[in-house]
Amino acid sequence: MMAASLLRRDKKSTAAHLKADLKRTDNSSGLRQLQELLDSVLNPERGSDPEALEWCKWLLAGGDGFDEFCRTVRSYDNATLCGLVWTANFVAYRCRTCGISPCMSLCAECFNNGDHTGHDFNMFRSQAGGACDCGDGNVMRESGFCSRHRLKTGENVPSVPRDLLLMSEMVLPRFIITIIQYLRDGYTEPESAADRDLQKVLQQLELHISFLEELTKMGGAMRTVLTKILTNQQTFKELSMGQEENVYAKRSYEKYLSALKSSGLVSVEEKGAGGAGAGATDPPAGAGAGALSLLGATAAASLEDSSKEEDQDGLQGVGQRKRVKLSSSTKDPSIMDTLKHKCFLEELLFWTIKYEFPQKMVTFLLNMLPDQDYKITFTKTFVQHYAFIMKTLMKSHESDTMSNRIVHISVQLFSNEELARHVTEECQLLDIMVTVLLYMMESCLIKSELQDEENNRHVVVNCGEALLKNNTYWPLVSDFINILSHQSVAKRFLDDHSLLLLWMSFVSFFQGMNLNKRELNEHVEFESQTYYAAFAAELEACAQPMWGLLTHCKVKETQEYTKTVVRYCLETLQMWFDAIGFVDEPSLNQLTFHLPLHRYYAMFLSKGVKCQGLDLDSLLPDQEMLMKIMVHPLQIQASLSEIHSNMWVRNGLQIKGQAMTYVQSHFCNSMIDPDIYLLQVCASRLDPDYFISSVFERFKVVDLLTMASQHQNAVLDSEQERPMLEGALTFLVILSSLRIHLGMSDDEILRAEMVSQLCMNDRTHSSLLDLIPENPNPKSGVVPGSCSFEEMLSGVADFKAPVFEPGGSMQQGMYTPKAEVWEKEFDPIMVILRTVYRRDVQSAMDRYAAFLKQSGVNTGNPWPPYKERTPLHPCYKGLVRLLHCKTLHIVIFTLLYKIWMDHQNMSEHVLCMVLYLIELGLDNQVQDDKVEEEPCIEEHCHDSWFPGTSLLSNLHHVINYVRVRVPETAPEVERKRERERERETPPSTSSESATYGQSSRRLTGNWRENLREAQVFSLVAERRRKFQEIINRSNHEASQAVRPKSSSARWLPPGSPPQLVTEILEIRESMLSLLVKLHQKLSAKQNSLSLSWLAEVDPAHHAHGDGLTAIERILAKAAARSRHSKRCLQDICGKVCPPVPPKKNSPGDKKSMDKEERRQRARERQQKLLAEFASRQKSFMETAMDVESPEADAVMDMGSAEPLESEVLYDCVICGQSGPSTEDRPTGLVVLLQASSVLGHRCRSDTPKRLPTTDEEHIYPEDTCGATNDVRLSLMQRYFKDSSCLQSVSVGWDGGVYVQTCGHTLHIDCHKSYMESLRNDQVLQGFSVDKGEFTCPLCRQFANSVLPCRPGRGIETGTWHTPSTKSMSTLVKEVEDLQEQLGIFPVSASMESNLSKEMESVIKDIKNTTQKKYMDYGKNPGSPDNDFLFMYSVARTNLELELVHRGGNLCSGGASAAAKRSCLNQLFHVLAMHMRLYSIDSAYNPWTRLTQNTHSRETEFCDDERPEVPMLFRDVPSLLIIFILTMPQPLRKEHFTCVVKVLYSLQYTQALAALSIRFSREERLAWSNTGAAKKNTPNSDKSWESLLGHVICELTKAKDVYDTNSEEALMLSSSVWSPQSIEFTLQQFCLPFLRLSCLLQHHLYGDSLPGCQVEEEFSLLTGCLSLTASVQSSGSMSSAACLDWNFNAFDLINQWCSEVIALSSTPSQQSVSLLVQDPQWAAPRLLHLPDNYNTIFQYYHRKSCTSCGKTPKDPALCLVCGAFVCLKGHCCKQQGVCECVLHSQHCGAATGIFLLVNASVIIIIRGHRFCLWGSVYLDAHGEEDRDLRRGKPLYLCEERYRVLEQQWVSHTFDHINKRWGPHYNGL
Repeated sequence: MMAASLLRRDKKSTAAHLKADLKRTDNSSGLRQLQELLDSVLNPERGSDPEALEWCKWLLAGGDGFDEFCRTVRSYDNATLCGLVWTANFVAYRCRTCGISPCMSLCAECFNNGDHTGHDFNMFRSQAGGACDCGDGNVMRESGFCSRHRLKTGENVPSVPRDLLLMSEMVLPRFIITIIQYLRDGYTEPESAADRDLQKVLQQLELHISFLEELTKMGGAMRTVLTKILTNQQTFKELSMGQEENVYAKRSYEKYLSALKSSGLVSVEEKGAGGAGAGATDPPAGAGAGALSLLGATAAASLEDSSKEEDQDGLQGVGQRKRVKLSSSTKDPSIMDTLKHKCFLEELLFWTIKYEFPQKMVTFLLNMLPDQDYKITFTKTFVQHYAFIMKTLMKSHESDTMSNRIVHISVQLFSNEELARHVTEECQLLDIMVTVLLYMMESCLIKSELQDEENNRHVVVNCGEALLKNNTYWPLVSDFINILSHQSVAKRFLDDHSLLLLWMSFVSFFQGMNLNKRELNEHVEFESQTYYAAFAAELEACAQPMWGLLTHCKVKETQEYTKTVVRYCLETLQMWFDAIGFVDEPSLNQLTFHLPLHRYYAMFLSKGVKCQGLDLDSLLPDQEMLMKIMVHPLQIQASLSEIHSNMWVRNGLQIKGQAMTYVQSHFCNSMIDPDIYLLQVCASRLDPDYFISSVFERFKVVDLLTMASQHQNAVLDSEQERPMLEGALTFLVILSSLRIHLGMSDDEILRAEMVSQLCMNDRTHSSLLDLIPENPNPKSGVVPGSCSFEEMLSGVADFKAPVFEPGGSMQQGMYTPKAEVWEKEFDPIMVILRTVYRRDVQSAMDRYAAFLKQSGVNTGNPWPPYKERTPLHPCYKGLVRLLHCKTLHIVIFTLLYKIWMDHQNMSEHVLCMVLYLIELGLDNQVQDDKVEEEPCIEEHCHDSWFPGTSLLSNLHHVINYVRVRVPETAPEVERKRERERERETPPSTSSESATYGQSSRRLTGNWRENLREAQVFSLVAERRRKFQEIINRSNHEASQAVRPKSSSARWLPPGSPPQLVTEILEIRESMLSLLVKLHQKLSAKQNSLSLSWLAEVDPAHHAHGDGLTAIERILAKAAARSRHSKRCLQDICGKVCPPVPPKKNSPGDKKSMDKEERRQRARERQQKLLAEFASRQKSFMETAMDVESPEADAVMDMGSAEPLESEVLYDCVICGQSGPSTEDRPTGLVVLLQASSVLGHRCRSDTPKRLPTTDEEHIYPEDTCGATNDVRLSLMQRYFKDSSCLQSVSVGWDGGVYVQTCGHTLHIDCHKSYMESLRNDQVLQGFSVDKGEFTCPLCRQFANSVLPCRPGRGIETGTWHTPSTKSMSTLVKEVEDLQEQLGIFPVSASMESNLSKEMESVIKDIKNTTQKKYMDYGKNPGSPDNDFLFMYSVARTNLELELVHRGGNLCSGGASAAAKRSCLNQLFHVLAMHMRLYSIDSAYNPWTRLTQNTHSRETEFCDDERPEVPMLFRDVPSLLIIFILTMPQPLRKEHFTCVVKVLYSLQYTQALAALSIRFSREERLAWSNTGAAKKNTPNSDKSWESLLGHVICELTKAKDVYDTNSEEALMLSSSVWSPQSIEFTLQQFCLPFLRLSCLLQHHLYGDSLPGCQVEEEFSLLTGCLSLTASVQSSGSMSSAACLDWNFNAFDLINQWCSEVIALSSTPSQQSVSLLVQDPQWAAPRLLHLPDNYNTIFQYYHRKSCTSCGKTPKDPALCLVCGAFVCLKGHCCKQQGVCECVLHSQHCGAATGIFLLVNASVIIIIRGHRFCLWGSVYLDAHGEEDRDLRRGKPLYLCEERYRVLEQQWVSHTFDHINKRWGPHYNGL
């Protein structure tokens, strides 16, 4: 009852009353009342109503207003952390200089308030959400705190008064349990209900949770209260189950219990069935060492083995996916158990997980983190729920979002070392993580098919499973990596052996995954793309934790850890070999790139030796195990070669993808580097002969290594032999020369990596950072952005600043290698190792060649330079033995011989690698060599080719006979038969092949004698023997294995045609002699090496060059290192004799041998053709681009006395014919018509407007040219007659049509058929044929119309040009008569010719180019006046734009590039033709009003008609264009000049009037007096003083023309006007008119434009226009002297002024503004942008849109006018057109330039197309940062911005930017 009465009272008083009750010492009644009230308010059955929230707010405040209460609580905030939580897509900052943990992040406010100048920071868009770490000393250094969190605010905050939060402590527990009950009640298991229901429950709770969030933001005091409530176990107990009588609460509790049941890793039923002694005590079946038992683990004997039946069970379903059960041995069974909750926080987290981490809940839980107690409890709770989180994640449909939310939380908890250590110790965090990971992967294990497919007992993950494909495991792995980055945690992990064992079994799940089987017959039907999942899994789940652990094994003290890990690796590897049934040979045609166990072993070995001073041998297993370990990594290296030799081509493209990923920069140091290191270790410890023969056998080129000219290869096709042999040799070179893990320091490695990347291509800074393999664990402390990177970079590379190439492609800032790097450090071997694409190796060699050419080292075709290596670490000295073993020497000898004999499948690369190996051997001697080996007598080494193993002594050892097995058809057999046929005495070996330094032995008739000398060699047999030896040695069996017979027979495929025969070849060469012969062969000189050569050689000189240099270098080294070699060399060179030309083989053999050569030649021919084609094209383009425009040609022959009829000839670029343009078959210019508002955007001042970056700044568009002209026209239309208005101004400032041409011409009918063919061609890109768009057939410039050329002469010459002697008045009369003729003209043209049709169609095109609104300015749209205005404005626009392109004046003179391609002449004729259709009513002809006194007519006006526009208000250039266009063409020049003179006097009078208005009253008086005085002097009509005085006199009569602005005028003219300043002003006022007239004259008559100084422009122009007789300098020149009046000047001026005076109706204000027109405008400019991009970004990226009020997803800025628009925003669409497109039409007549705020790039919209232009903001390294992915600070690049502006002003976007696409109005 009481509650009901309370509910009725108002909330405020109730709250106050209750609070008072509760403050008493005896507060039981208050408590009771409160509980009852809450029972009824927070009744969960009422659903969530806002009313309940209102009550809570009032109750918390206890009588005060809630906002007031919030303020009070905030004042007690003692928090020192920022803790601001954000969700995905928030823009935050990360500073690596200040961060301790790499996950550190700051909100923008804290970042901007801290001092990070010069730090390595970047801005980033949060992917998963995060929280601000400002103030947290565990995560970042205090120096980086912002000013607000630097002060320890906690100390001076007063303590909270008890009663302030009293009510909160009472009310909130009830509030929270209500939320929990909702969650319990609303939850249904996913099987039974659709996921939507969960969303519904959450929506209902939205308000409640937001309220909690609001509370957390009140600061530390409130958070403390919340923490108490959330962690209090007592309250939870009381409230969780509900009181007896409360049915609802009971029901919700039961639901909760049933939800808990399924929360363990293993469900309860499974436990029950778990065999004897079932029950909670039984360790539940979870993950554990059972993983090992599957590997056949003997090691796991101590742990309970899984029962035998289970094992059988696991192996029955071969091929089927059988869930593999693992026995359990976790130390802490509780990990598996169902959860038990003790407080609100735990249950809240439980439901958060159940509901798949709703954003609001996550934010609330994170907002509480600044409270220390809460943080610890919450972290423990999170760990306790870890297994449950994983279970939920695996079931989730939205695993991506859920993963992000999980990491959002965990990264806040685990980045803190204190906390991580605490939880590891107290909650077994490590055990939990490893177990959970094992359990997770266990769900997708399948049987491995590697090696022994039938009996394989190993299990691997199945990469096709969603778990791996979608990366579902990454949250867990990333947490694991995160905690391993803390030293204390990592050491615990390494100390705990059972954990390590578990981890190894986890890693073994990935060993051998994603097995590829080579397809031999069909191409595979379906290319699986699982490989990416496999690589990602190995990198993230195996490699990154490994790097994490390795960072803590850096010093001697941690030796034990390394030893343990190595021991476990070897054990696990041994079990793996047993499980897959591996003996000694890998199975054919199988390949897996994934050997994480090998790589763990390799990396820990390397670390141990490099950093911890461990002895390598103590970590290595026995020889037999080493032989096994080397097999699979070697298999990968051979397979890489096979893949590149196209042997796997039937497996599809994905196998190439795998090969590339394996060496790619993010993977290489976790994959190929450890593999090669492991092989180096094996090579240094195993028998070198065994190793070398294994390599050649793996690479399948054993059969190729024979002295015979023919051989059979059972495993390779002949076109694969060469690449495979090259692969094998290259691999050996890499193996013996790579030093990454064998003694290079980190700095040297970084330098080598950097050099190899820079040598392939110039690189930008960011791509270099990306390409250099960093330690992949980002927490390794080797941050690539560290200073050593920058120092190293500046040491090896030069920076090339970003340039703008003439073609318009924009370059980024690039780094290019310094010359001395090419000189000394270029290392082709490193390049080969690091290239993903083979073409990069070629690119590096080309660049190297270019460098040599440039530095003047003249070599035809340089070979890869040989580079000295850093010395080996003593542990790896054994590696050198590879280079000094007989097997390798035999191979080298064989190959040298084969190359010399031109056997097939040899290549330059093979020779290059062979020489590299020889040189490596010479440079790396085995230590225990005797210094100088005496030549041993050849007789004693019958069975083996070489006497010893030292390369130096074997070099000069001569080999006489070799026994080979050849097919019967081989030339060797033929030769023998010939000899037998001849039956002569056996031939003595000819002197050529006599062995040097020995008597030549005679051969006896039968060959048996030399049989015992002949060398036999079989690699395979050799290897088998060694293997046997090693095995026997390890089995202590002394019996030597019998050496098997030559096994070449073994390879014989059944029934292969020719039989193999044993033959004996006579060789008598040594390696040295072969080298010399090869030198002769390469240089094509017989005695290329003279004796004197050796004496003067110096190996250093030969560092760069081609094959010859390489051979010379090797011979020189050999001679320098061994006296004996030197002697032999001198012998060889002394006996210089022609080399035996290898016998030409039989024609049949020739074919196969030449196949490769023919291919090579074909390739060269093709190259040659292409080069020739390119040069032709280039010369064509050069001539084409200089094609003179037709009128310029005409100018050339102007002076020549040709008869008038000769016509201009045009070339048609389509049919190639040349001829005149005729009425019937007109020729046209290719033109592009585009609407333009560039002129309208001009302002008065030269400085561009600034882009606003604060709320105070604005841009006012009123002062632009377009706006001013609009205002002027509408003003006129208010007071004057419409038709007259439309002839008094020009439009086209905004939306005018600009015509430009590339200068090429074509027949119009040819063009039509061209368009037809384009229309039928389907593959059109970038332009729309239906809109008439095309590209010029010759120069491919974009165009959309054709402008017909008028028949006849290009330019009026001859009589038209004769200077006139007629008087001014005669000319004026003639002009008037010409205008009268107008009426008759159109009739004659009415017979429609093709030409006039085309002209009409062009006019139509011109009208369609711009929008309707830019054409209709009149009162009645569509009237002829309107059309007339539009037409002459087109001419005006084009003239004005040409002026702008010339820099705004004509000082540069000459036909500028623009004029050369100008089409104004043709355009004028087309417009003139069109305008003749309108005759001007002679009564209103302005000409008469300009040249005679017309007072008589004024009386005729009816009163109701509006007056015409007074002459003084008219726009003079417009009048000029109207006159010229409406007079019959061609016009005589004398008439043109006459028109200009007449108009000049009008312009001059306007100048005087405008000037007079700017005077103060006194000045006016003074000047009018002066003028009056001068009026009577002779020539007074040519002195400005008298004219000015007269104008002032006349205008003073008008009603207050001068009074209105007197105050303003005074302010304007604070300076006194001197005669000079007046003269200057008048000249400036007239200049724009003179410039236009001059340009027009230039285009119509071909007059040249001489250049001049800016000061002389006026006099120059008046001279050109014949206004003055002679050119004077402007200074002395009087502008009035140019006047030429044909009528009394003062009377005319009177007449013009009287028109103004007569306007009594117009308010004086307006008439004055029409008088003061200023024709001068500055050049058009884009907005001025701030230097730092951040200024723009911070202001605009959160700014809300003006039209829809939302914050746009993609905000954009117009760079012309500064408008802020939504790109692609549907919110601002109008009639299906998005805002950017709309704005481009409105602001730029369909040309828009927008800066995308979130991407820093600029897009151009042009009509219906758009393109990405690039960015004008670059970072410190001259790079763009598109989409701000890197987030580095960006600065304005002035050059680029200028280029953008220039393209805008010159309308060349269409020509320069190539990648256009349609935007379908969607931008």
